[in-house]
Amino acid sequence: MKKTKFKHFKDAIYFVLGAIIYSVSVNVFLSPNGISPGGFTGVAAVINYIIKIPTGTILFAFNIPILIFGYKKLGARFIFKTAIVTVLVSFCLNLSADILPPLKTDGILASMFGGIFMGVGLSLILLRGATTGGIDIIAKMINQKHRHLSVGKIILMADGVVIALNALVYRNAESALYSIIAMYMGTRLMDVLLYGADKGKIIYIVTSNADEICREINHTVSRGVTRLSVVGGYTGEPRTMLMCTVRVHEVAAVHDAVRLYDERAFIVVSDAGEIIGEGFKSNR
Repeated sequence: MKKTKFKHFKDAIYFVLGAIIYSVSVNVFLSPNGISPGGFTGVAAVINYIIKIPTGTILFAFNIPILIFGYKKLGARFIFKTAIVTVLVSFCLNLSADILPPLKTDGILASMFGGIFMGVGLSLILLRGATTGGIDIIAKMINQKHRHLSVGKIILMADGVVIALNALVYRNAESALYSIIAMYMGTRLMDVLLYGADKGKIIYIVTSNADEICREINHTVSRGVTRLSVVGGYTGEPRTMLMCTVRVHEVAAVHDAVRLYDERAFIVVSDAGEIIGEGFKSNR
């Protein structure tokens, strides 16, 4: 019971801080300089520019039917958390618009700092298993029916439309370019905050000297190695493939360990977006 209460309290802290930081991004840096934050917030900001209805109010109204429709498709727990975040973000957008002074400055500075604040705010929300709603929910539902369309691609296409709308309404092509910078900054920062500490590389090694290479990797980088029995598709000969997960800075040491015992080894290095387990991120 205590753990559950603490978890809910932690969720609340993250959601409130995320909503505040995100609203600072929109109302202090982005909207005053005609830069779009993308998504439903970007559409709401454009409507606010035209007819002066508060951005938060528009965002909340847009999300109501999406949340209702997504309840059956995506589950009560996810939608409940997202609904809470939607209310918080809408409230903070309206409140910050009244009490925080807009910063009209150079477009590069506005897009960079707006992107940074946006990335931090959204990361705090995503870390606790929620989203700001809107296009994120629509993208998840579309992905359920059309698996070939990834959530990321759907959101990217939607944001492209929002950026174009933003440039059209503000009658400024530069605002679209600044919006791209802001979104890039935000997404890159989110990658760092959400996965940065747990990113790494997966190394696959096909070799005839598996025993020696395993020992060398264990000794030099202190990483475990998984042995897989494989068969060459062309030769039909049985071989051993080693799989090792390491930090980025450890890749060169693994290369050296392999070349020390087998200069003809076949090596493939691929990205690992997130690594959970001993020596990396805890799975608790």
